Amino acid sequence: MNSNAVVFEHPERLSIQPLALCAAGAADVVVDVHHSGISTGTEKLLWTGRMPAFPGMGYPLVPGYESVGVVSEAGDASGHRVGDHVFVPGARCYGEVRGLFGGASSCVVIPGEKALTVDASLGEEAVLLALAATAYHAVAGDGRRAVTPPELIVGHGVLGRLIARMTVAAGFAPPTVWDVNPVRMTGAVGYAVVHPDDDPRRDYRAICDVSGDASLLDGLIARLAKGGEIVLAGFYSNRLAFDFAPAFMREATIRAAAEWRRSDLLAVKELVETGRVSLAGLITHRESAERAALAYPVAFDDATCLKMILDWRACA
Repeated sequence: MNSNAVVFEHPERLSIQPLALCAAGAADVVVDVHHSGISTGTEKLLWTGRMPAFPGMGYPLVPGYESVGVVSEAGDASGHRVGDHVFVPGARCYGEVRGLFGGASSCVVIPGEKALTVDASLGEEAVLLALAATAYHAVAGDGRRAVTPPELIVGHGVLGRLIARMTVAAGFAPPTVWDVNPVRMTGAVGYAVVHPDDDPRRDYRAICDVSGDASLLDGLIARLAKGGEIVLAGFYSNRLAFDFAPAFMREATIRAAAEWRRSDLLAVKELVETGRVSLAGLITHRESAERAALAYPVAFDDATCLKMILDWRACA
């Protein structure tokens, strides 16, 4: 069985290549991918070659962990049926070509337990479930301790918007969101987006940074109330550092939000399918998979592009 896939041959060079897929077993499903999203966090770091040491890192690789499609084959022990619409959080089915994260492909073979059945009415928006789960995990934490909902969110990209939407949907006070690019300051629903220079507040109890900019930490600590927390929800390629004295005086907590878990994905699936959290208006750009070499730079460098998705339906 073969698939056409995006292959990062080395930094800033990609192609669409036919790849042989691993054989599917009784616990696996074969998924014909309809759409995949391009991540402007981890995938951009893979594209530029600035990805920190990460399990499975190396080139050539198939990127992508935001795919949605239809099950075309289902093993007896897979827990799925042919025709199921599923979200695919990546795949490792390409032999010697690494799957990091392996979802940008016209067809994948994955364990049935990794495929999440979704309502077909979600359509292309289902690619956003991974980011929604990331947002949910950043806000809810790992369940081991109580967390303060974010009062300030730094960055109004897709992840920042999802965190803001979930905070509002949960009934908490609407957060303030910072962005410095006027193009990104529109599209807020139920909360305000401001330039940081126009925000005088310096008593935030919880700040969620999704910018990925390691240089902001000192400035964010200066905005905390005593005992406040900064949640690092972006993905940072540069070393993080901060001045100790301001953090000491505020007795600040700095928490790194880890990768989402299956429980986070299930939680956001319910929120989205019941209409409590909307994914509308977040996909701004679309491109056929054959034109992936054009789509990736737009996704990474065009400020008007919140989320770029690839359409694989004509690339089987």
